[in-house]
Amino acid sequence: MTGFPAYLADLCPAVERTLERLLPAANLEPVRLHSAMRYSIFAGGKRVRPALVVLAGEIHGAPRESLLGPAAAMELIHTFSLVHDDLPALDDDDLRRGRPTVHRQFDEALAILAGDALLNHALACLAREPLSAPGEVRARAVVITGEAVGSLGMIGGQVADLEAEHRWPDHPEQALESIHRRKTGSLLVASLLLGGIHADAGEGELDLLRRLGEALGLLFQIGDDLLDVEGSAATLGKAAGKDAAARKLTYPGLYGVEESRRRLDLVAEEARELAAALPRSQDTVRSLIRYLGERES
Repeated sequence: MTGFPAYLADLCPAVERTLERLLPAANLEPVRLHSAMRYSIFAGGKRVRPALVVLAGEIHGAPRESLLGPAAAMELIHTFSLVHDDLPALDDDDLRRGRPTVHRQFDEALAILAGDALLNHALACLAREPLSAPGEVRARAVVITGEAVGSLGMIGGQVADLEAEHRWPDHPEQALESIHRRKTGSLLVASLLLGGIHADAGEGELDLLRRLGEALGLLFQIGDDLLDVEGSAATLGKAAGKDAAARKLTYPGLYGVEESRRRLDLVAEEARELAAALPRSQDTVRSLIRYLGERES
């Protein structure tokens, strides 16, 4: 195991310890809420977004320990989005990460509230983690993340995605890319930017991280759309084939599998060109690009 998979394996124990430290204990009142939050977080996620925070920070010279709090906060936000995406009013999924979704394991009302709690807890963590960081850096982290999650970012992309079900927009090509730059890409961009600002990266360096995050977001989403067509519930840890059944606006749905793979290759090449301009860890980032483009779950 080399490259990004090895980097992820080395990092994950520290991320898990940080999540354990930041989350309320399961036996703390209200017990069912905190149990649902922890159930969703400790369900075996890959922790890609925390890894992006740490990798971007280390690329620009920050010590790992100073990046773990912001990294864990991004996993809290990512998990909030999954808990809400799985709800009956949205994607209506029964499985997530290979086990029952939160609204199936607990109930729908608690899943809504657990997602809300994860998001708010994450923003509070960003405001205070790490205490060694200047206050203006922590404040900027909250702004970057709040904007990435909000109506102009991830949540806005989710709304556009829902509106495109069954009735595609007049210009589906532009709509598809716009949806996924917001729905998927915005949180990946924010993860890289958090690492950058906690490493005191310059604005030019942050712009490079932003463009890399946008490319990684498209790479991730095209791969995700292909997995829904070609994967299985056993490998994905969630139901497969739902996008086509709902006639969602996806890359394979719009372009077909072969053209979607060609576009995935083009985005991967763009990401590699951006990675070549990074000051260090270029091999790890190139491995990350392969990891996202070739993943099976």
